[in-house]
Amino acid sequence: MARLLMFGSNEGGVPFFLGEEWKILWVEKFPKPQFGDLKGLQALRMQPIQENPLLLSLLSLAKLLGRDNVQVDLIPEKKGLFLKHVEYQVISERFKISVYRRYSDFDIFHELLLQRFAYRMVPALPPKRMLKGGMREFIEGRRRALARFINLVARHPFFSEDELVKTFLTFSGSDVQTKLREAFKKTGDEFMTCQLATQAKEYLPADIQAQFASSRELIKNIHNSFQKLRDRAESMAERSKENATDLLMFGKELSVLGSDGSPIPSMASSQSTWGALRQSLKGLSVEFAQLADKAVQQGRREEDDVVEKLNLFLDLLQSYKDLCERHEKGVLHEHHRALQKYSVMKRQMMSATVQPKEQVSVEQLESRIVQQENAIQTMELRNYFSLFCLHQETQVIFMYLPITSHILGAFVNSQVQGHREMGEVWNDLRQKLSCLFGEANGIQSPPLSPK
Repeated sequence: MARLLMFGSNEGGVPFFLGEEWKILWVEKFPKPQFGDLKGLQALRMQPIQENPLLLSLLSLAKLLGRDNVQVDLIPEKKGLFLKHVEYQVISERFKISVYRRYSDFDIFHELLLQRFAYRMVPALPPKRMLKGGMREFIEGRRRALARFINLVARHPFFSEDELVKTFLTFSGSDVQTKLREAFKKTGDEFMTCQLATQAKEYLPADIQAQFASSRELIKNIHNSFQKLRDRAESMAERSKENATDLLMFGKELSVLGSDGSPIPSMASSQSTWGALRQSLKGLSVEFAQLADKAVQQGRREEDDVVEKLNLFLDLLQSYKDLCERHEKGVLHEHHRALQKYSVMKRQMMSATVQPKEQVSVEQLESRIVQQENAIQTMELRNYFSLFCLHQETQVIFMYLPITSHILGAFVNSQVQGHREMGEVWNDLRQKLSCLFGEANGIQSPPLSPK
């Protein structure tokens, strides 16, 4: 039996429906608005505004650095029966796991990463073979470069959540290269898998080309300045090591001088204090060895805290430069070639129309033109998506720029600590010299500082 519905109204005049078994009061959902009541407008104001996916406004340097911290350590022993190789222990703070990787594993991973994210900043790998310097320095330099590479990748806003990166950092099987190839070799690139890829043009600003050119020039200048800063920081770290060597040799020469047992001539022995002074020189090598050790520590701090941070940012800036070149030489160049090929086909089609040939060849030409039109349309979409990604990667660069304050802070702290530690040893040495060459030998202590 159908329910009988009756139409009525409440005291406020708002309609509601009555049924035999139930009643729906519209007034509960839609109260009658009173004059001056702003609740409806306030509710509309509180509605979240749809965010533009082009913008990465919620990210900061602290959040990027906090995504992960990956440690890359060199395994002392080399593996292999005949062709020995270096192995690295890779420890991800995020995934709380330790895995072992060879350089060739990094190489395959880098290849797949570049294939998957051709429109993103993929940092370069260090060279596989030694270009200059000793083997020990080369291996250590490559370890540092691999650590910078994997940390930039693990902290990237788009790489960090990708399964390729997670697999590389967590797979503990015997053959990670096979695992990576089988799982990701046939995976489409970001354009094929991103839901926004075909809509990228809608989110791009009208002056995107001008913005891109301006940002590229600015980042190029920043890159040049940071390269010069890095070169100066490397020179200072190297000078600290050279200072350590000089201090150590200075102390050894004093020890050699004090150990000289040659007899003092009788004509000078009565008035000379050289015999007593010479004996005192033997113990000074200890203080100079301490000074050398402090100088070595200073050089290491400058390398680890300053030079490495500069190199990390430089690696990111270089990856942006490489990305810009891929955009121009890859997407734009291929698009231009496709348009040229399409133009040739159209001329051939016009010629075939004026001078009819076999029907089959004309139909084949028409089919090829349609295919080329589809290819051009896809390339145009890829071009817009490439600009979309470039705009986002530019934002990542500027999110990293506050690392300048981290670098300056590390530089100042390393200098303060180094000078304080060296000053303490120098002060101890000055007091020892006053005792050794002053009252202990019955002579007036020489001035140790200018008056």
